[in-house]
Amino acid sequence: ADGPWSVEDILTEDDEQDRVPLQKLELLGKSEELRGLLLNPHLRQLLLTVDQAQDKSSLMKKYMQEPLFVEFADCCLRIVEPPEKENILPE
Repeated sequence: ADGPWSVEDILTEDDEQDRVPLQKLELLGKSEELRGLLLNPHLRQLLLTVDQAQDKSSLMKKYMQEPLFVEFADCCLRIVEPPEKENILPE
């Protein structure tokens, strides 16, 4: 119980559609925008608090009201799920 956890410990079959492929996760580490956000000590503290929390779900709901946390989440989503090109108007 105290050993390292794996993805299988937290994802059920119903959650499988929410899994992000490893190649996309690796893009997070290459993003200069994300690295810039992570330099903020307040954001780093928020992330540590979520990581260490027992009730991550309710804490996430609370933090999704924090503009800095929302900016971080939006940045991550843009990296792993870029907007569809067809919805962008030509300049």
